[in-house]
Amino acid sequence: MRLLVFDPFRGAAGDMITGALLHLGADREATVAAMASVVGEPGIAPVMRAGIQGLLVETHAPATERTLAEVTRRVRGARAPDQAVAMALRVFGRMARAEQQVHGEMAHFHEVGADDAIAEVVGACTAFLSLSADGCTVLPVALGGGSITGSHGMYPVPAPATLAILQEAGIPVRLGTAEDGELCTPTGAALLAEFGTSHALPDCTYSIEGVGYGAGTRDPDHVPNVLRAMIINCSNEADPSRVDLLETSVDDVSAEILAYTFSRLLEEGAYDVSALPCTMKKGRPGHLVRVIAAAGEGERIAAVMAAELGTLGVRCIPAVHRFVAKRSVQVVPVTINGQERPIRIKYGLLDGKVYSLKPEYDDTSTWARELGIPARTVARIAESQAWARIGKLDS
Repeated sequence: MRLLVFDPFRGAAGDMITGALLHLGADREATVAAMASVVGEPGIAPVMRAGIQGLLVETHAPATERTLAEVTRRVRGARAPDQAVAMALRVFGRMARAEQQVHGEMAHFHEVGADDAIAEVVGACTAFLSLSADGCTVLPVALGGGSITGSHGMYPVPAPATLAILQEAGIPVRLGTAEDGELCTPTGAALLAEFGTSHALPDCTYSIEGVGYGAGTRDPDHVPNVLRAMIINCSNEADPSRVDLLETSVDDVSAEILAYTFSRLLEEGAYDVSALPCTMKKGRPGHLVRVIAAAGEGERIAAVMAAELGTLGVRCIPAVHRFVAKRSVQVVPVTINGQERPIRIKYGLLDGKVYSLKPEYDDTSTWARELGIPARTVARIAESQAWARIGKLDS
């Protein structure tokens, strides 16, 4: 999986997001053309911010105030891919909802309705789509602190509209101090909200394909005023020693539904499913359903549990370590009543030595039906002969 990651350790603004994506390798020609169709060709230049080089994007747009309808017309008229235009309209929809939530009905956008914001949003959406990432993770956003002067006078930082956008999207944040000033703007918040598909890195191993930095206009000495973006390639191989543990208690589920749910959960990739009898509130008998799933799969598997069992809550304990022994499966010839058949044997190993073995159920049960003897008898004989074979190999 190829994942785009935003690390807004010093916040985010429209120009910083566009700069970070271009520095990362987004289609510069398409992005510049989209922005130029709104306000004229932007300035894009490498700059240093406290020792880190990034791209500074400047639209050179005059200050304006526009209605949502005017903004919409300008976005639709941009020379940008249809998908980027649609995405940009959703971004301004987020900002419009936030401003209305804060100010009530409004005749005009304020700072976010300016032509520079329109160009930054259209450019950022064009750049984002050109990277063709499989998903986008937005790490916690630094908001800053203090106060700013806006169209309505003095405002606290973060701006109310910024908070409303981030709250709607559920993006995690970090507050700052008055020394920071405004680190995350409404435009930056709305773009991250639109782009983000998750807010935490997946529990996987990954390689870094590229890193880009988008520079802000301010240049403090003590900290780099940049937004970092990365493309990472995640391995789909799950670490078997890391699992998610899921639990829910039910007292109104029939045995048939419980059995069916077990089958569904295993089909969905759960490692193990069990149900323990328990006594629930008001002395009612019930079951504690416990599921072990691959790390990172807990939320998806929990949704299956909720749908099939009707439970209103599933306790999710993420990334629990479990001991996993090395194992191997070998085919061993087993003789019963003068007949020989290959049986698959699963071996567990510690320090290279077998400490456990078990014949595969499907092999022993099939042969037991043919022989007309109990399956446990076939399993016991197969296990005994497998152990004897190990003793001969060790001697």
